[in-house]
Amino acid sequence: MIEPTVALYGDAFNRAASVLEELIDQAQVRYVLLVDRKGFVLAHREALWAPRPPALDSIATLVAGNAAATQALANLLGEPKFNELVKQGEKQGLYVEEVNDLTLLVMIFDTDTPIGRVKLFGKKAAAELDEITRSAVVMPRELGIDKDFHESADAMLDDLFGN
Repeated sequence: MIEPTVALYGDAFNRAASVLEELIDQAQVRYVLLVDRKGFVLAHREALWAPRPPALDSIATLVAGNAAATQALANLLGEPKFNELVKQGEKQGLYVEEVNDLTLLVMIFDTDTPIGRVKLFGKKAAAELDEITRSAVVMPRELGIDKDFHESADAMLDDLFGN
């Protein structure tokens, strides 16, 4: 089962939510999401005036896939990475800023919101979220294979193959 790379609970979640709430106000965007690179929504906020949000899980998954494809394009072009991604339609736009190796900041905005404003406040929020998410990295679970098990398995394999 795939699990998130970052787990925001308690104080870490509250701090991230506060950054996202401030970002909504400053950047004048509809929705903001903090997602991990596996496509999990870690936190999100929406403007009070915004209509019902689209399927956020689907957006997170597609953005994570798009970020992976964009990274592959950067590599093909000899770039270490592309830090941001902008998609603009007739009525809405999508801005994705890399927070760090593990997480992405997604902002959905109306096209009458200046992209410079979205980028400026997005970069500021990403810097704040970087510290928060790095402190919330989930360590992989131990498999429970200790030294005794390892030695026992080696002995069984030796017996089986006659070594």
